[in-house]
Amino acid sequence: MEEQAAKERKFVFPSALTVLAAVTVVVWALAFVVPSGTYRRTPAGDPIRGTYHHAAAPGDLVHRLGQLFLAPVNGLYGVRDAATGQVAPDAVGALYGSAGVFLFVLAIGTFITVVFATGALDRGIERLAHRLRTRGALLLAAVMTVFSLLGTVEGFAEETLGFYGLLVPLMLALGYDRMVATGAIVLGAGVGVLASTVNPFATGVASSAAGVSLGDGIALRFAMWLVLTAVTIGYVVRYAHRVRTRPERSLVGFLPGDRELAAAAEEPPSLTGLQKAVLVLVALVFLFMVFSVIPWAQALTGRAGAAPYGWELDWSFAQLAALFLAASVLVGVVARLGERRLSGLVVQGAADFVAPALAIVLARGITVIMNNARITDTVLHAVESTVAGTAAAAFAILVFVVNLPLAFLIPSSSGHATLAMPVQAPLADFAGVPRSVAVTAWAAASGWMNLWVPTTAVVVGGVSLAKVGYDRYLRFVWPLLLILAVLICGFLAVGAVAAA
Repeated sequence: MEEQAAKERKFVFPSALTVLAAVTVVVWALAFVVPSGTYRRTPAGDPIRGTYHHAAAPGDLVHRLGQLFLAPVNGLYGVRDAATGQVAPDAVGALYGSAGVFLFVLAIGTFITVVFATGALDRGIERLAHRLRTRGALLLAAVMTVFSLLGTVEGFAEETLGFYGLLVPLMLALGYDRMVATGAIVLGAGVGVLASTVNPFATGVASSAAGVSLGDGIALRFAMWLVLTAVTIGYVVRYAHRVRTRPERSLVGFLPGDRELAAAAEEPPSLTGLQKAVLVLVALVFLFMVFSVIPWAQALTGRAGAAPYGWELDWSFAQLAALFLAASVLVGVVARLGERRLSGLVVQGAADFVAPALAIVLARGITVIMNNARITDTVLHAVESTVAGTAAAAFAILVFVVNLPLAFLIPSSSGHATLAMPVQAPLADFAGVPRSVAVTAWAAASGWMNLWVPTTAVVVGGVSLAKVGYDRYLRFVWPLLLILAVLICGFLAVGAVAAA
């Protein structure tokens, strides 16, 4: 009974929604003591350096209580009054809330759910693993590349938990240990998310909060993805080779029966014609998404102010949400899921992704409270002089470092981005660094932390399914974390200097 009571009293880190709700209350209370002020702004709404001045916050205590009460609503569809700068649901002006991003998250959640329901992605990875089962290093590289690619384009992370039942026995049959399977899955997908080129849940949300296009900075992120993925694959392959040649050097050892698995695993069924069509369709959808968001004229000419080509789409979250909703229906039709099942999957997919969507809304509500209390500019002003004198390379690295503890406190990447970017993006302006570099630094910090922190289901669930132990995993991964951190800082420094 005492042991059971102790387990019940064991501390469990609160969810992202709970953390954001607590932060909302704390920020609301701090707004009473933090001095209020504002910058003069450009026609585009960007603060002008050196123009900060004191400005009293509007409203009494009752008004402030109303702001706290309406924070989630304002976070979804609050409108910023063009004259006063205040955000309210019934104001007249530009949308300040995150309604577009909210719907986009639900739409891509629907698309992912429908795709997985077809079984095409799972079967494709199974077939790849079986085909390469006699070539261990090539198999590891192929599987990790696929996971990393999915991570960088659509935030493939929690979905990896379903692959332990396949890869753990396969790795053991090839003479590896359970840590190899864990590294292939967690690090393969994780490094892709770390270097999120167009991942809508990370770079997409952060770009929206920073006021830049999803395609801005994609060249830097793509280069990071190539190098960091190659380094991570090399790290896991090196450990795998060591274990197979000298099993006694395994960090986790072998459980009874591990070494007796037959190398000839049962061949999975072949891909059906419908599943092949689904995989082609999924690839085309993500390629089209990348094409639709890249500012091609700027990318091809190297001029930030280049006029867009006539064939550029310059899509944002409204169009992308429509794209993934339409693609969900198209995949369902191609896979012959039927009207009733497809309708259910659309609802299920949206429901499964309500949590990250609500995290975005709550985080945006916090920025509304700061905006209406006129303390956002006070925070900017507090670090303006420091940032203004900082070299571009140092600033980019600083953004990465500052976001590390924030990523631990707010496990939701979407909520973290929505909360941090409205403050950090203008700081990039003051430092003379493109906002896209700040977005990339933020994404790298969030992804780096999620490779090891115990507050993520991907890590804790993964080591549990693989039966390797979290302490053993930390011992395995920490040298790679140091290598990745150094490489990230190098990329950010070069990217900031080149773009400044």
